[in-house]
Amino acid sequence: MKISVLANLYGHKSLDEALSIISGLGVNTVEIGAGGYPGKAHCNPAELLADDKAYDEFIATFKKYNTEVCALACHGNPVHPDKAIAEGYDKDFRAAILLAEKMGVDTIVGFSGCPGDSEGSKYPNWVTCPWPEDFLAILDWQWNEKLIPYWCEMAKFAYDHKVTHIAFEMHPGFCVYNPETLLKLRSAVSEKCGKEIGAVIGANLDPSHLIWQGMDPVQVARQLAGCIYHVHAKDTKIDKYNTAANGVLDTKHYGDEFHRSWIFRTVGYGNDYAYWKDFASNLRLCGYDRVLSIEHEDSIMTIDEGLAKAVAFLKEVCICEEKPTTMSWA
Repeated sequence: MKISVLANLYGHKSLDEALSIISGLGVNTVEIGAGGYPGKAHCNPAELLADDKAYDEFIATFKKYNTEVCALACHGNPVHPDKAIAEGYDKDFRAAILLAEKMGVDTIVGFSGCPGDSEGSKYPNWVTCPWPEDFLAILDWQWNEKLIPYWCEMAKFAYDHKVTHIAFEMHPGFCVYNPETLLKLRSAVSEKCGKEIGAVIGANLDPSHLIWQGMDPVQVARQLAGCIYHVHAKDTKIDKYNTAANGVLDTKHYGDEFHRSWIFRTVGYGNDYAYWKDFASNLRLCGYDRVLSIEHEDSIMTIDEGLAKAVAFLKEVCICEEKPTTMSWA
């Protein structure tokens, strides 16, 4: 398992500057933002695909720092009810797939997206309860008319272009937000388009979004064994006092840390070494041995401090050597 960094935390710097800082911390694997919410500061797939010189310079920058790209991040909402918004995210995702194919990268990280409640909707509608029954009708329409058809088509497009892993970040606000919904979409695509295409759909296991929903990341990893394609290293701290008063559903601004029920933290500042070592060990038990990719969203630490602390912490957590083939004591 390798430590990686989602490099768009340094989107205000050039790719060269970002890789200089990241490699200087002893990390030589990165996840690169390539559209959607992560932006295109370091990587504009459409431009790189259209300009051979720009592409060669892009690749040369990674070689300069002896750094590999483990995944392209292209989080968006390609099933947004506003067709212009949806088309923009769809265009980004397709371009990211084509660039990944050219680079030899097999993983795109993103969101499932969330439609509205009808063809005339203006905004997404995230359904989280079964009653009144209107909500179940919305959910049925979203999945059968929008979500499944779209991801059948996109998974096939990815497969045809040698991108064999679409790793959905299970994120509240989108239709895939927990293991059950991830497996539901994977199964539906398999049933409609065949197992090879369905197998393209998998998980980006980001513990931070699971923790505040009340899930155990180790249990989630075990439930998703065989379809974990990427892992984000980001922590969450639950404020037990605010949660005791208001529960975990919280729409206060992320900058209002003192009053929120939970906040994102650098790894180690939400949960301790034992927690994260158990998580890393169970990832290996589940057959995952790719990357722990640091996503810095700690609002009470600077980027430089948060990243440095995360790297140091994960160096103690990661199991980096190959799995032993024998038990020396047996």
